[in-house]
Amino acid sequence: MFIDLLIDAIKEKDNPTVVGLDPKLDFIPQFIKEKAFKEHGVNLKGAAQAIIEFNKGLIDALCDIVPAVKPQLAYYEMYGIEGLMAFEQTVKYAKEKGMIVIADGKRNDIGTTAESYSAGFLGKTLISEDVLQPVFDADALTVNPYLGVDGIKPFIDDCKRYQKGIFVLVKTSNKSSGQLQDILTDKGKSIYEIVAELVEEWGKSLRGKYGYSSVGAVVGATYPNQAKILRKAMKHAYILVPGYGAQGGTARDVAHSFDGEGLGAIVNASRSIMCAYMSDNWKDQYSVDNYADASRAEAIRMRDDINAAIKT
Repeated sequence: MFIDLLIDAIKEKDNPTVVGLDPKLDFIPQFIKEKAFKEHGVNLKGAAQAIIEFNKGLIDALCDIVPAVKPQLAYYEMYGIEGLMAFEQTVKYAKEKGMIVIADGKRNDIGTTAESYSAGFLGKTLISEDVLQPVFDADALTVNPYLGVDGIKPFIDDCKRYQKGIFVLVKTSNKSSGQLQDILTDKGKSIYEIVAELVEEWGKSLRGKYGYSSVGAVVGATYPNQAKILRKAMKHAYILVPGYGAQGGTARDVAHSFDGEGLGAIVNASRSIMCAYMSDNWKDQYSVDNYADASRAEAIRMRDDINAAIKT
């Protein structure tokens, strides 16, 4: 079961974090881009090759200390087919290195369209009567609950078939999330609280040995008070926490998403890890050539920061 694999990896590495691989070209060291552009041209293919090289360097530096990576699909789709190939290679390479992969696509639709999204990222695609083939084969996928259970059930079905997981958007980290998510309903609860109750219900059949479900939730670090409410409301949902680091969330903020045993959440950081070599904390210690070492140092700092907050 996905959730048991995730928690086992978190416990083994004593690290409840995931690194977002959101590789804008501005984040990639110039020497990597120059090499890729020289070999493949200053075009989409060259950009995609630079992304692959950058990601592999990060994965090599992080795979023994960080349990999971979370590539955001938008940063690959913007480069078209070449970008999707970079995404595919990133997923494969991370899994070869023993890392869990959470595809951040926020997919949603109904019926056969939702089934197709799920087949592409979590399940298998039917090629002929007796041939099913995995496509991107991520371990988990972020999904949007706006269409209700019709848009979620196809993903849950594949979670059961293929030992995968989903993280449902509940309370996101962006500033305008409250325009919809904080609206009070006629039940006296906000929309995000209603969605949290649905997540608990949807995940009942996918609970693992630790009591948590492979149907998890996304709750941003930038809303710690809401995180307190949601941790109580979703006793069996593992929480994926974006917003730490560059978006302003602190270790004290994310601590509200964990349970009393230090489980229940995995915290994402993207830019603060990927761009560590450019940060004031590390640029004097690591050259551009050692960008991956700077990312490793920042990942260790983040791990220790969060562990200190949740264990006090």
